[in-house]
Amino acid sequence: MKPFASVLLLLVIFSVNVSVAQKTVDKKAFFKDTSVVNATLSMNFKKILAEKNKIGEIFPANFSAKVNDTLSISDPVSLEVRGHFRRGYCYLPPLKMIFKDHPGTAFYSLKSLKLVSSCMSTDQDDQNLLKEYMCYKIYNQITDKSFRVRLLNMHYVDSSGKKKPIVRHAFLIEDIKQLAKRNDCEDWTDKKYQTERTDRRQMTMVAVFEYMIANTDWSVPVNHNIKLIHSSADSTSKPFVVPYDFDFSGLVNTSYSAPDERLNIESVRERLYRGFPRTMEELNIVLDVFKKQKDNIYASINNFNLLTPVTKQEMTKYLDEFYQTINNPARVKEVFITNARTQ
Repeated sequence: MKPFASVLLLLVIFSVNVSVAQKTVDKKAFFKDTSVVNATLSMNFKKILAEKNKIGEIFPANFSAKVNDTLSISDPVSLEVRGHFRRGYCYLPPLKMIFKDHPGTAFYSLKSLKLVSSCMSTDQDDQNLLKEYMCYKIYNQITDKSFRVRLLNMHYVDSSGKKKPIVRHAFLIEDIKQLAKRNDCEDWTDKKYQTERTDRRQMTMVAVFEYMIANTDWSVPVNHNIKLIHSSADSTSKPFVVPYDFDFSGLVNTSYSAPDERLNIESVRERLYRGFPRTMEELNIVLDVFKKQKDNIYASINNFNLLTPVTKQEMTKYLDEFYQTINNPARVKEVFITNARTQ
């Protein structure tokens, strides 16, 4: 091969590699970025809605997104309807976006991610979606052992052209393996543990947070709306609990949420501590974290421009009640010790 031709070939290969590298989404950076992604999900609405109750059914789609100022992508993606209650009740069912089925595409490194959509297409449902998104962002400020989320301004387009496009917010949830890795842990979601056999301090953190947002829709022993991660360096340590799925919480307060009858509370807005008793010393260590983050939590709500002024006021007023409780030693003892669960 002539020298000039060899140089030209190398330049072409280098150019292709740079182009591919520039169009590859970094999964760490993707969830660190707090900007809203403008995205379009093109799918066969009729087929998905008609077959959304078929477990394991895979649907072809196309996902387009402007990831940042320099990166716009349009790639094929596979969809799977997920969830339980929302799968049957909501017009827009929760989806799993499967990127790993399409090697060589820009989002391939993200493997598969849960997509959380608003239940219906009303403005109030959109606000509820944003409130649930904020639950994740609030918990991010409490502990790194929490799911990161990325907000999307999503255009849902019917590929058959028979339904009008829907524009609503949605968010993607970080993969549990990535969450575990950045915390020097490994994914243990296939294992089941009794609540009090998990890491005690982290379990207290989770239980207090769930009380803060008034969420009783979780359980460690049956892996309901929780994941487990375990230290990669210490095989003898206890696993850490990581919560998710907060649409049944009082802070979000969806129209379809209702507490379990066995809990003897009338509304999801009524807080009930579902953790086990702790000493006052243990509680104070955890509650201090919430107290120190109060200003940051309130600022994240009040500075989030996609929430309406009414929604912001409702959220902060509801959190005021939580902070009044944890700043009153007698109430702390009553809620987190005297009335804590025993089984």
